[in-house]
Amino acid sequence: MTRRTGSRVAAGLVVVAMVIAALSLWTVIPLTWIWIGSMLSDTQAPSGGPYMITFGGIVVSILLVSWVLGRLNRLYMRITGSRRVAPIRPNWLKSLRDSEEVMNPTVLETVIVSSVLLAALAAAVWFAFLAGSPLPNQ
Repeated sequence: MTRRTGSRVAAGLVVVAMVIAALSLWTVIPLTWIWIGSMLSDTQAPSGGPYMITFGGIVVSILLVSWVLGRLNRLYMRITGSRRVAPIRPNWLKSLRDSEEVMNPTVLETVIVSSVLLAALAAAVWFAFLAGSPLPNQ
């Protein structure tokens, strides 16, 4: 395996880790802390303690994963020597007046926006097809 191929594989693994971490912001972290909060209460009407532990745990976990995402982005930049992804806009869509300096999104921006869009799509599908009607059947 050449050094260039090794760098590509390493960069790809870093991007996969970034995608998993970004998706965990909207899935694993909240669900895990809600489960932990539910295990701390013996009743269905708990005091404020389990709620505060759940809220604090979600906030701290999201801050920690965000810090990890930043570190992974810096690692990606060190491996590839670039912080940008390939241009997303096809050349045939460019205007002749466009400047040569096109702002391409960073890998971190692309991963975060993609994870937010995927989470919103999953929530919409759940709401439209899986949640059922809140109205009683009559």
